[in-house]
Amino acid sequence: MLKLIYKLSLESSIRKVMQKAFWKGVGNLVWLALSLTATLVVTNPAKAFPTNDVVAGPLYSNFRLTLDEGWREEAIGPLFYAQQTDSQLQIACPPLWCWTHTTNVDWKEFDFLYPLLTYRKFGVEHGWQFAQVISFGAGENQADTKSRRFTLFPFYFQSRSTDTNTDYTAVLPFYGTLRNRLFHDYIHFVMFPAYSHTIKHGIVTDNYLFPFVDKHHGENLTGWQFWPFYGVEHKGLTFKTDTVGESHPVGGHDRYFVLFPFYINNRQDLETTNAQTNLTIIPFYNVSHSTNREMVCYGWPLGYNVIHDHVRGYDERDVFWPLYVFAHGTKEERRIFPFYSRARTEDLESDWVMWPVYKFNRLHSPPLERTRTRIFFFLYSDTRETNTANGALKRRVDFWPFYTFHRDPDGEQRLQVMALIEPLFPNNRTIIREYSQIWSFWRAEKNPKTGASSQSLLWNLYRHEQTPDSSKTSFFFGLIQHEKKLNRSK
Repeated sequence: MLKLIYKLSLESSIRKVMQKAFWKGVGNLVWLALSLTATLVVTNPAKAFPTNDVVAGPLYSNFRLTLDEGWREEAIGPLFYAQQTDSQLQIACPPLWCWTHTTNVDWKEFDFLYPLLTYRKFGVEHGWQFAQVISFGAGENQADTKSRRFTLFPFYFQSRSTDTNTDYTAVLPFYGTLRNRLFHDYIHFVMFPAYSHTIKHGIVTDNYLFPFVDKHHGENLTGWQFWPFYGVEHKGLTFKTDTVGESHPVGGHDRYFVLFPFYINNRQDLETTNAQTNLTIIPFYNVSHSTNREMVCYGWPLGYNVIHDHVRGYDERDVFWPLYVFAHGTKEERRIFPFYSRARTEDLESDWVMWPVYKFNRLHSPPLERTRTRIFFFLYSDTRETNTANGALKRRVDFWPFYTFHRDPDGEQRLQVMALIEPLFPNNRTIIREYSQIWSFWRAEKNPKTGASSQSLLWNLYRHEQTPDSSKTSFFFGLIQHEKKLNRSK
C-alpha cells in the first residue's frame, strides 16, 4: 500500500510539473506572437494590416473600422489589438501596455499598467512618470533653449538647460530652488518650513515657519501676517494690459484679520465704480455691501442670509445655507435639502429630488442646449448636447457597470456592454483604449455617413458587419461564415 501511494504521488507530481511546463510554454508562445505582431506594426504598419478581412473569432480577427477609415487587428481575445487610421497608429496588450502614435501632430504615448507608468512625446517635448512620484522630462522652448527635468516627488527636484540661469535643484526639506513649479514662478527654501521665499504673479513672499509668519509685497501691494492672530494687506490701484494691448484698471483692496477666521474685515475693488466692503465676525455676523450686491448673514456660516443682487435682479433668503434656499426674480430657487430643489435662471436649470437619487441640469446658451439626467451620481447618466441651429445631437448614456452608449453630432453611434470604469471617468480616453476591451464582451457601432454597421460578441466569437454593398457574418472561430453581396449569397 505504501509503495502504491508513493507511486501515485510521484506520478501526480510529475503530471503537475508537466502541466506547469506546458502552460508556461503556451504563455510564452502567446506573448511571443503578440510581441512579433506589435513589432511588425510599429516597424512597418503598411504591411502589418492586410487588406482582406479575416475573422477567426477571439483567436485572430482583422477587419475594417466602422467609424473611421482604417483597419483593426485583434488576437487572443481581449489581450491584443492593433489599429491604424489615416492619422493614428495604436497597439495594445490590455491591461499591460498601450502604444499610440498620432502622426498628424507628431504625438506619441506609451502606458504600462496605466496610470502606473506613462510616457508622452510631442515634437521635441517628451517625458515619463512612474506612480506620480518619479518623473523625467526634456524639451526645447521657442528660444531654442533645451532643458531636462527630473523629479522624485516630493523630495528631489532638478532642472538643467542650455540657459544656466533657469537651472535649479531642490532637496526637500533641507535646501533648494524651484522655478515655475508647484503653482509658483519661483521658490527658494532653507530647512522648510523654517524659511521660504516665493514669487507668484509678481507677489514676493518671505515665509518664516510657514504658514504662520510671512511678509509680502508686489506692485503697489504690501502686507504681513502672524497667522492666525493678526494679518494685514494693502493694495492700491493698478493697471493690466490685455491681449490686444489695451490697459484696464484693477481695483485695490485693504484686508486684515484678527484671530482668523473669527474676525475678518476686507474692502475690495477700491477706486472703482463697484467698491465692496466685507465684515465677518464668527459666529454672529457677516455683511457684504457694494453698488451691485448686498448680503447680510446672521449666525454665519450657519444662520439666516438675505441677499439683494441689483445687477442680476433677484432676492434670496437662506436658512442654514446650503440646506434651505429661497430666491425669486431672475433667479428662482426652492431648496429643502435633501428632499427637493428647483432652481432657474435665464441660462441654467437645476432640479433634484431626494439628493442624490435624482438630479437634472440644463444649460441654454444658443446654439448649445445641454441637459444631463443622473440617478445616484454615476449609476445612471444621460447627457445630451443639441445644436439648436442645425439640430445636431451629441449624446452619452452610462448605466454603471452594465453599458455605455455614445452618439456623435454626425450620427455615429457606439454601444459597449459592460463598462466597469468608463462611467466613472467619462472623458478619459486612456481608460477606454487600455481597459475597455477586457470586459466589453458586446460592441456595436453604426456609421450613418457610410451606411456601415458592426456587432461583436465575446471578442469576435460572433461578428456581423454590414455595408450598403455587403453583409458578413462569422461565428465560432470563423467555422460558420455567411456573406451576402448584391443580393447573392455564397
